[in-house]
Amino acid sequence: MIPAVLRPRSALLVAALALSACAATTPGRSPTPLQRPEAPAPVTEDTPASAAARGYYAQVQQALLSQGLLRTDGGGPDTPFTARMLAENFLRIALYDEYDRGGAGSTRGELRRWDGPVRVGLRFGASVPAERRATDTARISSYLARLARASGHPIRLDDANPNFLIHVVSEDERRALGPVLRAAMPDLAPQDVAGITDLPRSTYCIVLAQSRGTSGIYQRAFAVIRAEHPDLLRLSCLHEEIAQGLGLPNDSPSARPSIFNDDEEFALLTRMDELMLRILYNPALRPGMTEAEARPIVTELATRLVDGET
Repeated sequence: MIPAVLRPRSALLVAALALSACAATTPGRSPTPLQRPEAPAPVTEDTPASAAARGYYAQVQQALLSQGLLRTDGGGPDTPFTARMLAENFLRIALYDEYDRGGAGSTRGELRRWDGPVRVGLRFGASVPAERRATDTARISSYLARLARASGHPIRLDDANPNFLIHVVSEDERRALGPVLRAAMPDLAPQDVAGITDLPRSTYCIVLAQSRGTSGIYQRAFAVIRAEHPDLLRLSCLHEEIAQGLGLPNDSPSARPSIFNDDEEFALLTRMDELMLRILYNPALRPGMTEAEARPIVTELATRLVDGET
């Protein structure tokens, strides 16, 4: 879960999971329809690069599990939080980017989110077998329904007319994604494209979200999930990158229980994360807000949520 924020001529959110995750944003041309490609012919054997990646990420998952990390319980009695903690974590995660384009530390940004329905399209590489595709599709569909409930915003699978693409691809397939990425997100800088095609092994997955000019309103997103990941690491990537692509680009070491934390304690969306999404899409907030503008509203919303008010 390693975030990295880019600031081209428009706005681009870049978020990645690697032991951490993040966000960036690109300029705005009028969106063109994203066509559904024909189903690729299945590949029955790993390439050397894919086989090496599969072995490496199996070891990564096992190492994290052996340390009691990648929890799937969403938090419990050992992870209490107050309204103040929720508000401060939200402000840090929604209003900051973990990295700027120059690789500097956390930078202050503005509130970003979608104003129209989020339509998610799944694109599987030929390396992904049919059974795996079916499992991933079912899990993503269920997760999107959960995100829609938590945020109160329309989010669903829509392969016919997507504005949020998720590519589940192998090492070799990811390296060939340049033309697809440039077609899906016009005006990306070459280094942004290379950030995906040359993705380092330490970055487990990544998402780019493109906003409309400097409005803070997302209109396109493009996520990449490594096909070589074992089951839980793969699901963890899906949970974090999709949620970050909704407008929670940063990580914070104080966020607990949360997937927006570099410590990898939680693999799947937590109760605190759901509340942050609910705050993010509350109509009292608006895209483009600064921290100073958002803080009093966020504080009030967090107090109501933790106190059990509607």
